[in-house]
Amino acid sequence: MTHYGRSPWLDQFPASRTPSYPRHRGSMTVDAVVVGGGLTGCATAYALAAAGMRVVLLEAARVGHGATAFSSGWIADDPGVAFGELESAIGVRAARHAWQSWRRAALDFVALLKRLDVKCHLETHPAVTLARTLDQAAALAKDQKARRKAGLDASMLNARAIRGEVAIDAAAGLRNRDGATIDPYRACLGLAAAAADRGALLFERSAARRIGFSRKFADVFTAGGSIRTAHVVIATGVPTPLFKALQRHFWFRTSYLVLSERVPARTRALLGGRATIVRDTATPPHVVRWVRWLGDEHVLVSGADSEEAPPRRRDKIIVQRTGQLMYELSTLYPDVSGLQPAYGWAADYARTVDGLPYIGPHRNYPHHLFAFGDASHSVTGAYLASRILLRHCSEDLDSADEAFGFNR
Repeated sequence: MTHYGRSPWLDQFPASRTPSYPRHRGSMTVDAVVVGGGLTGCATAYALAAAGMRVVLLEAARVGHGATAFSSGWIADDPGVAFGELESAIGVRAARHAWQSWRRAALDFVALLKRLDVKCHLETHPAVTLARTLDQAAALAKDQKARRKAGLDASMLNARAIRGEVAIDAAAGLRNRDGATIDPYRACLGLAAAAADRGALLFERSAARRIGFSRKFADVFTAGGSIRTAHVVIATGVPTPLFKALQRHFWFRTSYLVLSERVPARTRALLGGRATIVRDTATPPHVVRWVRWLGDEHVLVSGADSEEAPPRRRDKIIVQRTGQLMYELSTLYPDVSGLQPAYGWAADYARTVDGLPYIGPHRNYPHHLFAFGDASHSVTGAYLASRILLRHCSEDLDSADEAFGFNR
């Protein structure tokens, strides 16, 4: 039986171990309020608390139950947009800074999860971006040349090497070495606990209903009280109704994900080493990775992106896209034909004009910092945002952060 519209990360987590945080009550004054209890919010709360700040995190529902629970759990070492396209949009210097920052964030995110001993099924994996046609191979070679010219690593694989590594027939592929995979919900809970251990106050079922500000401070109002602060970090991924004026900066999209049933051992033997994450150059691209639970192995494929679906049609579209993705997976791996989907779900996101997220302040909102528009289909941006937001709060900016600003 296929579970539609449900998160496997939530379903596989024991209910008895799900943490519970109180609702916000009363009035208080802190250094920073983080709005949003997903990976970005929890990573940011941890970073700020570890730096010695008094931090409050507000989550409208339950920690980790929003976009985080419906993400793929891939820590990618690139921002998910072709370097040549990014160079054309924002210039070679800013594009290089963006790529270098993303790769460093991927490495540091893995290191943090290891240092905190977060139990989230962390596994390091390389990735390869495949070109299956000659035209796609030519475009990939052009992007490799642009990366190398900018001083970035870009290793090309030939058809024979690709076939031996991932058991797919492709004309060429670009190697990414520094990726990883996690259970994003478990990682989020681990970072939330680490933030609380550092003194952060976490509140669930405590939506930010209104935010007012003056020249010196901001006031965040919930149903149970108010919080005065010097910094309000909005880590909701997309502009909430409180920030309708910022919605014009984004295109709202939906990606679809499918987790297969257990792959039989005989079939697994035909699918290569299964250590490498596969991303193709289709429009929209597919990302294929393996998920291991309790000794079983499943295939996770994402793609079939489209405009955000209206709520009344969402369930029907998820069913349709689940079937579509299973078929498209079989075109990559014919040996999985007949495999059934165990889960099919959707993940909403916002995309900027150049594909990079906006992280930092906006001139129309004093004391606010935002983390919106990560369309990379990975979770690396959550950690990257936490570091950039920390630098803004600490007034210790890095020039590379300008590549992610609203004014780029």
